[in-house]
Amino acid sequence: MKILSKKIMVSLIGAFLGGVAGYLYYYFIGCSTGSCTITSRPFNSITYGAIMGYLLASVFEKK
Repeated sequence: MKILSKKIMVSLIGAFLGGVAGYLYYYFIGCSTGSCTITSRPFNSITYGAIMGYLLASVFEKK
């Protein structure tokens, strides 16, 4: 019995990579004034990146 199906694994990997990309965007580019909603705090950037990574990975899943 498989613990996680391939579909779930692909989505989780996409979310993880998106979160890492979100943090890297915050760290290297970010928003210095604090007025940017997504990039002003690392939590927001990581969450947004993880959601985008999940959605992007789900586009490439086989039905």
